Amino acid sequence: MEIFNYMEKYDYEQVLFCQDKYSGLKAIIAIHDTTLGPALGGTRMWTYASEAEAIEDALRLAKGMTYKNAAAGLNLGGGKTVIIGDPKKDKNEAMFRAFGRFIQGLNGRYITAEDVGTTVYDMDLIHEETDYVTGISPAFGSSGNPSPVTAYGVFKGIKSAAKEMFGSDILEGKTIAVQGVGNVAFKLCEYLHNEGVNLVVTDINKEAVSRAVDAFNAKAVDPNDIYAVECDIYAPCALGATINDDTIPQLKAKIVAGAANNQLKETKHGDLLHEKGILYAPDFVINAGGVINIADELNGYNKERALKRVETIYDNLARVFEISKRDNLPTYVAADRMAEERIESLKQSRSQFLINEQHILSRR
Repeated sequence: MEIFNYMEKYDYEQVLFCQDKYSGLKAIIAIHDTTLGPALGGTRMWTYASEAEAIEDALRLAKGMTYKNAAAGLNLGGGKTVIIGDPKKDKNEAMFRAFGRFIQGLNGRYITAEDVGTTVYDMDLIHEETDYVTGISPAFGSSGNPSPVTAYGVFKGIKSAAKEMFGSDILEGKTIAVQGVGNVAFKLCEYLHNEGVNLVVTDINKEAVSRAVDAFNAKAVDPNDIYAVECDIYAPCALGATINDDTIPQLKAKIVAGAANNQLKETKHGDLLHEKGILYAPDFVINAGGVINIADELNGYNKERALKRVETIYDNLARVFEISKRDNLPTYVAADRMAEERIESLKQSRSQFLINEQHILSRR
């Protein structure tokens, strides 16, 4: 790929290639935008088929973090790292410490965190070399496992979507179909169960399903049947791209709101939901609880303060829905617009400040 053309087209600031021969480190740090503040985004380790694929993933994910952080109201920009390698066999201490030194060299422009293929232990190794890392062990003042906080944010987001669609955010008596009952979704099910929701669950992991059935009196269905369940809300909480040409015609729900990333297989599927009158809670808005939580670590972690900030997901989604109605836009477009308007307003403010400064200096 022509990297500079791509960066110019989508307005990326920086791409850094990091190599350490001794440890085998091959990492790509992509910084998309730092208008709102330092770029925050996790480190993913994956067995990419090619270097070009790894670069493309880093760029795509970095831009996504710009929008996620902006929509969450954080004073942080977007960045991401990918490390090329098998997370099950290629990791070593020297690799993550070398990577930590590269992050330190950016002097705060980029802050990393845990992502697919990396762990809290890996973040602790990075922390040996730099303070620009979050999601480290609680012993170092971190918030620990982010799953419960992410689930809390999704719960608040579901209530916001219910308020928009049904006129009330009371979920008691509603039926919610939850696809996937991993760490985040299981905690989400607990919040929903305590609210009096009738739960329908599915997962390829039968033990996870049994656990949810026992704990929350949920009804279990086959993974292929979850889309056609008679329900009020469909909550995708597993793999991405579950909203697609095959599943949309099956949906009985009036709301799609869940924890999964990249829920729309293509943008056209957001358009289809809009046309069918199904309210979609954009994934990067509703599942921002985790990043809001780790961002609080940058100020010295305070759980109560972090949870209060996570609760703003309710209002953030309400703003998305308002923009959607105001401009007759699909909600995924409205969410992008909300993030872009926040970034652009700050750019204009800074630009005007510089013009005023230059004017003052020219008069001296």
